[in-house]
Amino acid sequence: MTSENRTDRHNLLKPGTYYLQGSQACVEGALIAGCRVYGGYPITPASEIMEHASFRLPQVGGRFIQMEDEIASACLLLGSSWAGVKAMTATSSPGFSLMQEALSYAIMSETPLVIVDVQRPGPGQGYITTSQEDVMQARWGHHGEGSLIALAPASVQEMFEFTIEAFNLSEQWRTPVLVMTEETVAHMRERLVVPPAVTIRITNRKKPQDLGIPPQSYLPWGHDIVAPMANWGEGYNVNYIGLVHLPDGNVTRYDLKMHDDCVKRLRRKIEGNVDKIAQIEEKFLKNCRHLVICYGSVSRTAIEAVMEARQMWKANIGYIRLKTLWPFPEKKLRRLVNRVDTVFVPEMNLGMMIHPITEAIRDKCKTVVGIPSLGSLHTPEHILSSIKEKLK
Repeated sequence: MTSENRTDRHNLLKPGTYYLQGSQACVEGALIAGCRVYGGYPITPASEIMEHASFRLPQVGGRFIQMEDEIASACLLLGSSWAGVKAMTATSSPGFSLMQEALSYAIMSETPLVIVDVQRPGPGQGYITTSQEDVMQARWGHHGEGSLIALAPASVQEMFEFTIEAFNLSEQWRTPVLVMTEETVAHMRERLVVPPAVTIRITNRKKPQDLGIPPQSYLPWGHDIVAPMANWGEGYNVNYIGLVHLPDGNVTRYDLKMHDDCVKRLRRKIEGNVDKIAQIEEKFLKNCRHLVICYGSVSRTAIEAVMEARQMWKANIGYIRLKTLWPFPEKKLRRLVNRVDTVFVPEMNLGMMIHPITEAIRDKCKTVVGIPSLGSLHTPEHILSSIKEKLK
């Protein structure tokens, strides 16, 4: 073990109980996951992640670089990842828009990286309060086909855990992973419990040398649906390209079959493994007549509303929380939901995830009711008032 590695371990957050801001927990999780490069550009309400990263990365032998803008920040992750380093950045909604080109390039080049989006309202500069207005952009904002993974934490503890999971998923599936949090979670302070290091699962990318593939036999985009990834300087041919390509990386023998095979594999890699990737939390589903489906910090007040409705009105109402937004867990959702009367979908937007939810359970409920809120987190009373209207 090198002296730098000893420094890395010594300066990681020790097992124990802490009282941290969500932004701090995010960075601490990233460091434990192995992140050693952060490229950032400040924007409210994500700046605290950048500030904490600037303080902590040097302490673990990593590199913090303030870039000239959000596009450069995202592009820094591309180069860092291909050099063999786990890398991340954080931004907020206007900056997230600027990162979409790099996201599309990361999907095609199958580059592992993590972007944390601390959502704020729009359009334009909107305001600096809380929001869930980027959840559709997360999936569809980049140009072209190609899927990615997006997680939605709801607490400081999950900012820590989901950031670790984001790096694990990124490395496992060779794809960009988004942590779609909100100002609410990023700025709150709560208890964080860091478990013993031996209990934390850390995933690293498959490498051809680890699989016994010699350089002369290596296909940069072959061998498996998730190709083993050779990094620069390791003696393997590396084709870092944004064009459709053959398994050997060739881009000159273009035809429609090559195009079709390349892009469909990228999609199948993620959408064909939804049940392995996507996570759902559920409560009170047995024989429920009504249902609340939510995600992110809204789940904190939504579960309160569900429990109050069950207690005060004896309402037979269940609760589902989407921990993973994309790939959308349609089959999992359909397996969980039996025939119900009303599905309530509270969101901090005017109704975005309600669309794939409605499509997924189209034949399993009578009515889907959106509960929108712009610029602020729903109170339990806000959600309860919509539930009460339907229970009359």
